[in-house]
Amino acid sequence: MIHTPVCDLLQIRHPIMLGGMAGSTSVPLVAAVSNAGGLGTLGIARTPAEQIQPQIGAIREGTKHPFGVNFLLFLAREPALDAALKTRPPVFSAAWARADQDLTSLFGRAHDAGSKVMYMVGTVPEALRAKAAGADVIVAQGTEGGGHVGWMASMTLLPMIVDAVGSTPVVAAGGIADGRGLAAALALGAQGALLGTRFLATKESPLHPNFKQAVLDSDGHDTVLTEIPDVARDNVWPGAMARALRNEFIERWAGREWELRARQPEAAAALQKAQESGDAKNASLLIGQDAGLIRDIPPAGELVERIVAEAGAVLKGRLPKLVR
Repeated sequence: MIHTPVCDLLQIRHPIMLGGMAGSTSVPLVAAVSNAGGLGTLGIARTPAEQIQPQIGAIREGTKHPFGVNFLLFLAREPALDAALKTRPPVFSAAWARADQDLTSLFGRAHDAGSKVMYMVGTVPEALRAKAAGADVIVAQGTEGGGHVGWMASMTLLPMIVDAVGSTPVVAAGGIADGRGLAAALALGAQGALLGTRFLATKESPLHPNFKQAVLDSDGHDTVLTEIPDVARDNVWPGAMARALRNEFIERWAGREWELRARQPEAAAALQKAQESGDAKNASLLIGQDAGLIRDIPPAGELVERIVAEAGAVLKGRLPKLVR
């Protein structure tokens, strides 16, 4: 068993957390991770306000353990934030605020609701901004991760943020898919790991089976940082690129973003059709480089236990033998 101070803070058994991943989490996946002793997190960035309380109620029916809700703050609307905070979630998780958004006020509201606040960053200045605003946990996200990321790799970014924020706990994200990644994150000063792509390839993941297979088929080298998915959806993120599978959809528009902007409505309709039909060649698949480490589709709870066991074996077995 691996236990760190963040486990006590969040009242979880294992320092393993599910990334919010916008619409790529689900009630069954969140409950499975929390029931296994990790922190399940429901991404509700685009969820209508009236659907938030029923979904959180369903999570509470599925698990008695702590869980989180996750917002992309540049997209967040007051009715949705109010609906989420009224349910008093154990953890309020957020990322990607605009520069002019008031984090101090928002984090204060979350604390008033009884929630711990977790905020994901990709730079040291953003980490310091979150700490000053009152975040209880900082997630340091490296560019290896899937979806929207910054530019710095986890190996460098993580210890920089650990040094910068002092006593505030830091959780590592980006490129972690197994116990070796968790052990490495702990060695760099993190108190846990937040995983996204690895949990996409689980039994409870809401992804289409074809997309799960695409994760297994990826060697990690076939991902790319691009703005193409955001241009196609006419949805620009503040300071982020998207790491996506380099499939036919990406290849079709690479170097022709100007034309994609001109044909955006048509491209968006085609993209939506591909997403709904499970067309992995023409959909937008936001996966990380750690897809190259993923070879099976286990139950999420089993995966949590496996990662902790693997990390324990590294920390107790292999590494001590290297020290004389």
